[in-house]
Amino acid sequence: MRPPQPQRGAALLTAMIIVTLIASLAAGMVWQQYRAVQIEAADRARAQSGWMLQGALDWARLILKTDAQGKPVDHLGEPWAVPLAEARLSTFLAADRTAATDDEGPDAFLSGTIEDAQGRYNLRALTAGAQLAPEEKLTLEQLCSQVNAPPGTAAVIVSGLRAAFPAPASGASAPTGNTISDSGPLQPAGLDQLTWLGLDADTIKRLQPYVVLLPKATPVNLNTAPREVIAALLNIDLASAERIVQSRKGRPLQSIAEAATFLSANFVIPPTRASVNSSFFVVTGRLRLDERQLEQRSLIERQGQTMAVVARERISQLLDR
Repeated sequence: MRPPQPQRGAALLTAMIIVTLIASLAAGMVWQQYRAVQIEAADRARAQSGWMLQGALDWARLILKTDAQGKPVDHLGEPWAVPLAEARLSTFLAADRTAATDDEGPDAFLSGTIEDAQGRYNLRALTAGAQLAPEEKLTLEQLCSQVNAPPGTAAVIVSGLRAAFPAPASGASAPTGNTISDSGPLQPAGLDQLTWLGLDADTIKRLQPYVVLLPKATPVNLNTAPREVIAALLNIDLASAERIVQSRKGRPLQSIAEAATFLSANFVIPPTRASVNSSFFVVTGRLRLDERQLEQRSLIERQGQTMAVVARERISQLLDR
């Protein structure tokens, strides 16, 4: 009878299994640690981006507050209208600024603009009153025609907005905020949400340079509006609107009566529909950090020396390399 042979093959197989398990566990631990570092870095970058964009917003509010001191008009020649070119801020992200070098910290670039929201036609004018004013309907129809919007676009906007923002009943006091309709569509807060009314994204993109949706009805600033908006607002041709645009380049309009002098005799501009100053501004800040760009858009209402942030949104984008 042969003596039993040692189980060398089984022992070797057991050892290989143990090594494989240990290697798998070690790889999992390394992966978890790597992910934890990534999450921490992303949280730190998000916090830094938020503080930088908040600082840019505060800087814009200070510019608008300074501009409001003793200036009755707002025009495109003022400091707020000059865009901030992309500036590198990577060195400011380092903990020790004196030791910061080009190799330390991620690359961060900040840019931004301040735009006059009242330089566009405010769609909230379509919701004022129990009956739609004919001049407001005509203005919107002309703007839709200028951008080659699909037929019936103006009617869709009018019916949708008046259903979303119903006028108070006859004899009722004016509401302190937006009146919510029980059966109408949701109230859009911006142009992007006009898709709720049935508009497509392409039509909204065409209208965006010329219309805006603000919390309340506002006049159009003739010092900042493009000629297309002026022509539609005053029901004049583009050549007449261009005369106003060219005249304000040399000297900003001081009153709407001064703008009327560039038109036909006895032309009267309603003060409720046009002005030469503004209360609403859109502040856009863009922070490019490594392969990502974070954009913050804020709507500011200026009431004297008070700058109130009415709405704010942030958009994060992954840049192509």
